[in-house]
Amino acid sequence: MHYIINHTVLKKRKIMTDHAKQTSSQIKYPDGVKWDSPLHLRPVYEVLEETVKNYGTHPAFDFLGKRWTWSEIGELVNRVALGLQNYGVTRGKHVGLFLPNSPYFLVFYYAILRAGGTVVNYNPLYAEKELEHQIEDSQTDIMVTCDLQMLVDKMDKALSNTRLSRLVICPFTDILPFPKNVLFKTFKGKELAKIKASRFSDRYIHWDNLIANSGKPDHVHIDLDKDIAVLQYTGGTTGTPKGAVLTHGNICANIEQSALWFYKAEEGKEKMLGILPFFHVFAMTTVMNIAVKNAFEIIALPRFDLNQALKLIDKKKPHYFPAVPAIYSAINNHPKVDKYDLTSLRYCISGGAPLPVEVKKEFEEKTGCVVVEGYGLTEASPVVCANPIEGLNKAGSIGMPFPGTTVEIIDRDDQKT
Repeated sequence: MHYIINHTVLKKRKIMTDHAKQTSSQIKYPDGVKWDSPLHLRPVYEVLEETVKNYGTHPAFDFLGKRWTWSEIGELVNRVALGLQNYGVTRGKHVGLFLPNSPYFLVFYYAILRAGGTVVNYNPLYAEKELEHQIEDSQTDIMVTCDLQMLVDKMDKALSNTRLSRLVICPFTDILPFPKNVLFKTFKGKELAKIKASRFSDRYIHWDNLIANSGKPDHVHIDLDKDIAVLQYTGGTTGTPKGAVLTHGNICANIEQSALWFYKAEEGKEKMLGILPFFHVFAMTTVMNIAVKNAFEIIALPRFDLNQALKLIDKKKPHYFPAVPAIYSAINNHPKVDKYDLTSLRYCISGGAPLPVEVKKEFEEKTGCVVVEGYGLTEASPVVCANPIEGLNKAGSIGMPFPGTTVEIIDRDDQKT
């Protein structure tokens, strides 16, 4: 097993050193942000439960035109959580997500955590050998996917060649609106895996069977500092993927920090564009978890397509748009970009690579939004620094440390700060 343990847990109970206080006081934070703001740490699934309680009737997810409310998402999470517990998922059990962006991803992510398990994210584009290595290395016992042929074929082989014991299969057309669900079967039926009813057994679990329960999962005690919420694989500098250990405390802290940074967010009223892959740690926090925290409606595409993304912005009017610099550059250079109304965008979060100054400037001119460049790493859950959403937004800079975060620059030769 190749795990990276995060020893820089951001704890609510952590006592700031005099050095940290001095460093933070020297930085001019926006009026709405305080470095020493308290962080409300709790099991990650409780963030969703609070949103369901306060904004249950508000729209939560829009997938190619089919929509769910937060109450509907919350009910599915509880049913899936109990279903997983019925199949042996409890504290510390590793469950893999091998899914495209979809409501299934959101539901299973929170359901696994609610059941006490650990999420292991998988890239659907990985080759079979890469998947098999990660399954063994992470000790994943149950995998969740949908009935797309390209996904099921890979997992069929993994069931035979690895420790994987069960495969949960979700019907893709069930999350499509009418008539797209019918048209998909008619014109793209070859992309669906043909799974005989007799195939579903202890090893193959169908979505309908998984959620056929009371929706009242057993309570599992969570230790914020020790219980692993997500095992997130990253290549780091070696190119060999290793699992970064992210506890409930790690992830919840970064959710709280992100919410503090976007202090002008209107809970329950705004929309988040989700075209970055949810299995990546950047999208996990800046798209999915921030949206859950602030009760934003997530407008998602199963995979990035430039023309679809532009049409979606023009039609659905999202307010938040996290992306990598290459996407902002592609939009700038699209030959018909001026035909789309992109002015609904308020804040765009850039990460994953340095943002060229000219790309930032041109995108802001075309949309009128603020592009906020930041920096993070998987082991930090992941956001560490970001530019302010208002005031001095320094092009070519990763901004300032998030609340409660101390950043030090150390000379590698003499180890001096």
